[in-house]
Amino acid sequence: MSDLGVVVGDDGLARPAWASVDPMLREYYDTEWGMPVRDERGLFERLSLEAFQSGLSWATILRKRPAFRAAFDDFDPEAVARYDDADVARLMADAGIVRNRAKVLATITNARATLGLREDPDGDLAAFVWSFRPAETPRPRTYAEVPTTSPESLALSKALKRKGFAFVGPTTMFALMEAVGIVDTHLLGSHRRGSSGVWPD
Repeated sequence: MSDLGVVVGDDGLARPAWASVDPMLREYYDTEWGMPVRDERGLFERLSLEAFQSGLSWATILRKRPAFRAAFDDFDPEAVARYDDADVARLMADAGIVRNRAKVLATITNARATLGLREDPDGDLAAFVWSFRPAETPRPRTYAEVPTTSPESLALSKALKRKGFAFVGPTTMFALMEAVGIVDTHLLGSHRRGSSGVWPD
């Protein structure tokens, strides 16, 4: 590991330790994590997966993502918003996903809240979440310098709760903001720093 807290892989590219060993995590880091997601369905999927990740490793969720997509109609909020007790029972019997009843119910609640935001003067889910982009992004040199919350993630958490969303705590919302490019927490030594186009490196 270098003094910047990154690991240089056998391909010569620098990544944080969490993305340097597991091929699946490396692929996710290199191609998806931190890239802008600005569409409603994409934001709903990321919001849902971040909620399911709470208390678990991201690798667990990433491995199960194909099963999550199959189980939740590819995270179409209109479809998920119509789920009833039979769907909840189906999901709770699906060994391919995380079978946590509170999180399953929250996903259905959040689908309905997502539809409600379409008529909101503050914009749909994507516009609403992106409106909490901060004036500056962190510039971490080491993984220890990466924050887990921010004033904006706290504000977003409170705002989403007021709009009827669940499982949207400030730590979960900061992870969402990292994942969809609203903030850039790639380490300064990483080959992905500044790759989103949202923030300069």
